[in-house]
Amino acid sequence: MRIYVIGTRGFPHIQGGVEKHCESLYPLMAERGCRVKVFRREPYINKHNDFKMFRSVHFHDLHSPGHKNFETIIHSLVAAVICLCEKPDIVHIHNIGPSLILPLLKLGRLNTIVTYHSPNYEHGKWGFFAKKILMLGEKFVSRWADKVIFVSKTAFRSVDCISKIHIPNGVKSETPSSSWEFLAKSGIYPDKYVLAVGRLTPEKGLIDLVAAFKDMNCDYQLVIAGNADHETDYSRNLRRMAEADARIILTGYVTGEPLNQLYSHARLFLLPSYHEGLPIVLLEAMSFGLSVLVSDIPANREVGLSPDRYFRCGDVADLKEKMETLLKTRLTKAEQQGIRDRIAEKYDWEKIADQTLSVYEKVA
Repeated sequence: MRIYVIGTRGFPHIQGGVEKHCESLYPLMAERGCRVKVFRREPYINKHNDFKMFRSVHFHDLHSPGHKNFETIIHSLVAAVICLCEKPDIVHIHNIGPSLILPLLKLGRLNTIVTYHSPNYEHGKWGFFAKKILMLGEKFVSRWADKVIFVSKTAFRSVDCISKIHIPNGVKSETPSSSWEFLAKSGIYPDKYVLAVGRLTPEKGLIDLVAAFKDMNCDYQLVIAGNADHETDYSRNLRRMAEADARIILTGYVTGEPLNQLYSHARLFLLPSYHEGLPIVLLEAMSFGLSVLVSDIPANREVGLSPDRYFRCGDVADLKEKMETLLKTRLTKAEQQGIRDRIAEKYDWEKIADQTLSVYEKVA
């Protein structure tokens, strides 16, 4: 079965939840006998990922403009034309922006599946016109996709589609690292820092976290692992706020062993997002048995944490108060293992790959 994938910037070593999702899923689909081709965007290809195949997944790198308003649609249109010419068994689209090409694919009588990650039009980085276009993409998903996979139960319940299924995001169990090499190089002290992982964009709420942390009188550090795909006033303001406090460290985007070290030695993980699908970074943090504190948005509540692990989204004072409280307590070894076991059972990529393959077989 030939599967062509549109809607991700690409992988490996490319920042983003959709990118992490695709990097985890498609090698497993290749193991199950699918011939997978992923359309990547050239601006994100570098010396770390400039190859044509990754774990039996083939890449087709296409030009895309370096402007956030045009990057996705132009890349998706070019990929759609290739799909119309090569006629794969299934075109798998990720998210609602790239889904604007659905009518074109259906005119070519191609089988289409969309994975709905999040309602992107709610993100603060988009202007009025861009949000309307994304809403149109969501309507196309509802009308044109043969099957829609929702990673979030909240979105599954709220969006009407011809045919839909809930398959969550997953997480790969990692062995916690005993090494501190990356931390030492970055000036980070093990077990003495709060960790946040994500892009420097408004929907991630990182300025709220920085503001709350700066108001705390403590000897902990705040480490933010992530970057901005496109520099904005928001990302520049966040960097200025961080530079004004020596306790705050911006590592940039990290993956692999450096990210493993950051998860392994953090005292507390924070996710202050305003909007999410089903956040992989939260699942990753919990797979390390980390103590976590997250905003009370529906996507985070879906994970089912105890009430003391949520703060009111956008409420800096509540964030600060609960962060101070949780930094005073430490999870027991048994509690940490209980978290790891629950995440491994509920969000296993092997099970997710089997469910996805079942969807492919029904649609094809």
